Amino acid sequence: MPRTSRALGALLLAAAAGAFAVGAAPAGGAAPTAAATPLGQVVPAPASVHAGGNPYRITAGTHIRVDDSREARQVGEYLADVLRPSTGYRLPLTTQGHGGIQLRLAKGSYGAEGYRLDSAASGVTITAGEPAGLFHGVQTLRQLLPPSVERKSVQPGPWLVAGGTIQDSPRYAYRGAMLDVSRHFFTVTQVKRYIDELALYKINELHLHLSDDQGWRIAVDSWPRLATHGGSTQVGGGTGGHYTKADYQEIVRYAASRHLEVVPEIDMPGHTNAALSSYAELNCDGVAPPLYTGTDVGFSSLCVSKDVTYAFVDDVVRELAALTPGRYLHIGGDEAHSTSHDDYVRFMDRVQPIVAKYGKTVIGWHQLTGATPAKGALAQYWGLDSTSAAEKAQVAQAAQNGTGLILSPADRVYLDMKYTKDTPLGLAWAGYVEVQRSYDWDPGSYLPGAPASAVRGVEAPLWSETLSTSADIDAMAFPRLPGVAELGWSPAATHDWNTYRTRLAAQAPRWDALGIGYYRSPQVPWPAR
Repeated sequence: MPRTSRALGALLLAAAAGAFAVGAAPAGGAAPTAAATPLGQVVPAPASVHAGGNPYRITAGTHIRVDDSREARQVGEYLADVLRPSTGYRLPLTTQGHGGIQLRLAKGSYGAEGYRLDSAASGVTITAGEPAGLFHGVQTLRQLLPPSVERKSVQPGPWLVAGGTIQDSPRYAYRGAMLDVSRHFFTVTQVKRYIDELALYKINELHLHLSDDQGWRIAVDSWPRLATHGGSTQVGGGTGGHYTKADYQEIVRYAASRHLEVVPEIDMPGHTNAALSSYAELNCDGVAPPLYTGTDVGFSSLCVSKDVTYAFVDDVVRELAALTPGRYLHIGGDEAHSTSHDDYVRFMDRVQPIVAKYGKTVIGWHQLTGATPAKGALAQYWGLDSTSAAEKAQVAQAAQNGTGLILSPADRVYLDMKYTKDTPLGLAWAGYVEVQRSYDWDPGSYLPGAPASAVRGVEAPLWSETLSTSADIDAMAFPRLPGVAELGWSPAATHDWNTYRTRLAAQAPRWDALGIGYYRSPQVPWPAR
């Protein structure tokens, strides 16, 4: 039987001491004592863990055995690409035989993303109902192997997987991270790097903030100056940049290969100076403002009364929806301080049906609940613990009426908030957000009056006013991102700061091996370097 939640907590506490000793027999040799990572020392915490039995050892004779399907083979090739450089082993893929590492698609009660991992001396088997579950099981397998498995040169090993069984599935279907490419532009290569980091922690939604006052980042054939003019700068100046349609499709393809869905955002009616500067007719007075490189918010607005505004929105949504196979299109809607309430409601009433016309589901920041959210729409809450009761009640009422919620409270999971006053990057308008604060809250009960059933998941936004490199992204996302991922994936019963902080600390050597720089919070018992 799987361990109870209490027993799982005890197992996670035991992981604080690090790896435990197990016996493993190499081919043709005696059985030395070697260290295997405990099954419970995984982030996010698995739904259930049953530890026991002898470990499996990956050797030069190991095969990766996959079902005879394109999806299973793709996951197997991904796993082989992770393991081959560090182990130095061939690890051939095959559809024949038994033992080794097996990836199986099978009917069962796994759900869309769940999996079962069985480890014994004879091999490791990951079984799932869908390819996404296989992929998430592979991420767990990675964490059960020594951190040096992530390196790109041959390492000494041994490559042990502790014996036992993990049965796992996510608490929430939506587990997201947002990257703001508008304040500072990030290249396709940089976005791919972040996708790989998200995938390690079973994040399944990549929200790309593609437009703002400081930059428009996606090519639109029917309105070409959006990219060529509106995308030509960024915060502080500089050349900015934009994605061609081929660039964007490559991001979408790469994300899909890691089982992430891309959620594109065109923020409107506010946060639109880059668009207003590109086309004078989008302004009520017909005068295009200059490009903007500062960090103020709330000063721009599309002209709600002009028909050309909705022709513009229709064209942009049509072209972006055609490039996006995912379910969602984010229309922003926050900080529209230059738009009257009545105009805001009129605008959203006209724009939401355009999104539906092109086959997408609306997501908007939680100010959308001040209008009438479309049927099936999701509202993304970014308020603070201190946000007014009236504003929270407005969101809760929408949730009671059927609007789904994505929770991104800024003073909990905005990854661009400073950790402390001494953090060189980031902002502090929502307060300082240390690692414990970002982890120690429950999405299911966070918003008063909102039914727990309305919560679709969580998302960790990363705004880029002060960030311009991949190293900047890493420094702000790590170590907080894995905690948000755990809030989205793990059962509420596993939530415990004291056990989590020890599992988080054990991730540090893996980040070192992957070249991920991170903030060494004094709240976490990091291993010595």
